[in-house]
Amino acid sequence: MQDNYFKKINKKNNLPDKPGVYFFKRGKNILYIGKATSLRDRTKSYFSKDLINTRGPLILDMVFKANNIKWEMSDSVLEALILEANLIKKYQPYYNTREKDDKSFNYVVITAEKLPKVVIIRGKNLKKQIFSKVYGPFPNSSQLHDGIKIVRRIFPFLDEKSKNYMEFYKQINLVPDLNDRKMYLQNIRNIKLFFSGKKKQILRNLKKEMGIYSKAREFEKAGEIKRQMFSLQHINDVALLKNEYFTRVDTNVFRIEAYDIAHMSGKNMVGAMTVVENNNAVKNEYKKFKIRTQANTNDTGALKEVLERRLAHTEWTYPSLIVVDGGTAQINTTKAVLARSNINIPVVSILKDERHKPKAIMGDGKFGLKYKKEILLANSEAHRFTIAYHKKMRNKNFLK
Repeated sequence: MQDNYFKKINKKNNLPDKPGVYFFKRGKNILYIGKATSLRDRTKSYFSKDLINTRGPLILDMVFKANNIKWEMSDSVLEALILEANLIKKYQPYYNTREKDDKSFNYVVITAEKLPKVVIIRGKNLKKQIFSKVYGPFPNSSQLHDGIKIVRRIFPFLDEKSKNYMEFYKQINLVPDLNDRKMYLQNIRNIKLFFSGKKKQILRNLKKEMGIYSKAREFEKAGEIKRQMFSLQHINDVALLKNEYFTRVDTNVFRIEAYDIAHMSGKNMVGAMTVVENNNAVKNEYKKFKIRTQANTNDTGALKEVLERRLAHTEWTYPSLIVVDGGTAQINTTKAVLARSNINIPVVSILKDERHKPKAIMGDGKFGLKYKKEILLANSEAHRFTIAYHKKMRNKNFLK
């Protein structure tokens, strides 16, 4: 039924193989907004047979309620990323609730200073300072960080680290000549316009500015403006293509997510998630979790919190297998969390000896035999990554 439905709406709308933003709608009501490298491929993924495993029950419910798909093309994936955030903020679709409510998501802000900075902060910190402009939320942290690097190559700016790395930033053209405050503020104005989705207006402004500098025989500045115009019209967002992992569905990939908890007598408790796909660690998908609900040595309680927070991100691709560190208690905790969300994902655990070395794989035996190497790699990475995060938190709190 889903395949026939997709063929019907695909034929009707003729979705293009271009980047942009898509809208799942029921009548005039927008249910969900997402971004895509390829609008055609991305929307097609919603009609795969394993949708509930790859996207979860919330998105499955949305797909069955939708009766139409609309879209808006963009010139690049970077612009689709920005357009998605702006449209979610404008329409606040029901099935995008997590993007507008989760205070852990990232925002791009322009500081209110004589020489404004451009920084990325989490939603929970928005009210702690006064900013000139705020853009977001952006649900995909990795893509946002890569995206802001691309913007900075076009319009160099100051960030929170510039004070310590100013000379280095100047050498690689990440900050402009700060003696020319006018040109720096022009960069900031153009960044504001870019994050507002007004690229055409930027190009008009740049063309006018280049003419002014040329008439004044300030050819170096005119050349810089020309470079910005070219870069803006030829955005190189390969980094965003490789990092579109939260919205990619590929049933040929066996994805393992491994979880671990670290603390010292209940203090500085943290958790982490690592990812292995087809025996390769995918480090740009690793996630850290500062435990919020546990104040003692309750490892299973901490694991429950981490899993619930992870599963709330239904925009992340679901794994083929979950690996936890521990024994029967950890397996049961994981299965209980999955059951409450109506998600069916197999679970195994790594039982350790007194030297914390793996001695057995518990849980579904067929996965333990077939994917032993990948399971051990994922578990090892989870332990390493979690311990490193715990030490960082411990050292940070020690210095307070």
